[in-house]
Amino acid sequence: MRRPGTRLLGQRARLRWIHLILGGALFMPYWLVGTVVMGPLSDGQSMFSASLQVQFGAYAIGLPLAALTSLFPLTRPMSVAAARALCGIAPGRLADGPARGRGAQARTAGWFTLHLGLGALVSGATLALPPFAVSLMALPFSASLRESELASMWGLDRSWAPWVCLPAGLSMLIALAAVAAGTGAFLARQAPRLLGPSPADRLAVAERRAAELAVRNRLARELHDSVGHALSAVTLQASAARRVLDGGEEQDREFVREALEAIEETTRRTVGELDSVLGLLRRDEEDAADGEFDSPGLGSLDALLKGAGREVALTVTGTLDRVPDAVSREAYRIVQEGLTNAARYADGERVNARIALTDEDLEITMENPLPVRAPVARPDGGRGLRGIAERARLLGGTSEAGASGGVWRLAVRLPVGGHR
Repeated sequence: MRRPGTRLLGQRARLRWIHLILGGALFMPYWLVGTVVMGPLSDGQSMFSASLQVQFGAYAIGLPLAALTSLFPLTRPMSVAAARALCGIAPGRLADGPARGRGAQARTAGWFTLHLGLGALVSGATLALPPFAVSLMALPFSASLRESELASMWGLDRSWAPWVCLPAGLSMLIALAAVAAGTGAFLARQAPRLLGPSPADRLAVAERRAAELAVRNRLARELHDSVGHALSAVTLQASAARRVLDGGEEQDREFVREALEAIEETTRRTVGELDSVLGLLRRDEEDAADGEFDSPGLGSLDALLKGAGREVALTVTGTLDRVPDAVSREAYRIVQEGLTNAARYADGERVNARIALTDEDLEITMENPLPVRAPVARPDGGRGLRGIAERARLLGGTSEAGASGGVWRLAVRLPVGGHR
């Protein structure tokens, strides 16, 4: 019974043999051009029946032509795809996309020429050697073969010679398989060196990954701030409504009605924001890298404060309509996350917030009293404050948060002069 490792090696050798035959097939147009040049030296014979010198002359002419055409941009992606599929090369060891720079183009040309050159030799041997070897192996058992021109041309018409043909033919087939396996393994070893990523390729991959990571981080912040705030507000509103209903006071039904309306409005707004963020996730990678999605700005603060679940005293200095859209969207999320933190850390129902717009900066300050009993710390830390700091840093601003004198204070400064 064959071991799995042996079966895997045999399959890999066969695929690499196919890879070499593919190289020989790709070399055929270049070889035919070489036959046109070598035609006057063939004495009118077909190139398939011409001397080996003429055929190898056409082969030598075709190699530089293959190297020249390998400079086209599609050569490396095509070569990489074939090497990955047939040579068993790990995807991370080969570069993606067209070659960047002269060094990468030179290595691609070297690989293409090597692949086609070795593939042409192995393909030629694969086409010519097996029929000849089978004929040799059948010669001892066929009188017509022993009397043919093949036997006389190779001196096999002697009495003892036919019995040498059987092991000779078998040895030829084994040698062909060994040469094909060795050549395929050689190409597989050279593939990472000639088709591997260059410094420019690694830089491009790093930049693409950084852009993807920035998009994922941004989506994570949006989901955390919008959904987290909505859940906190709904929890506060529902808790307040439950306490009023438990009290059983008739005059408090209006408060319960307002709380339920706030819950409805908050969930409706959050569902819209969530659908917008998830819609961005369904876009193509290129669109997601530089695309925008609908996100509320400072103009939506009234609806945000109405559904906050607690009293918020907001003081606005300056005209918020003058705030650039990018800063307005981030400022809205910062206020939203500040209210979410207040729902967890505040003692009482009142939060003091101040938004001041100057010629250069937008300042956001939020304060709320700390509870008498410290809240239980979350094991994963505070993602909200981290998200606020990231939003401020992306815009070139600063963020500070901390407790002092029984008051939790959040202070954020966002520059607006450079975003107009």
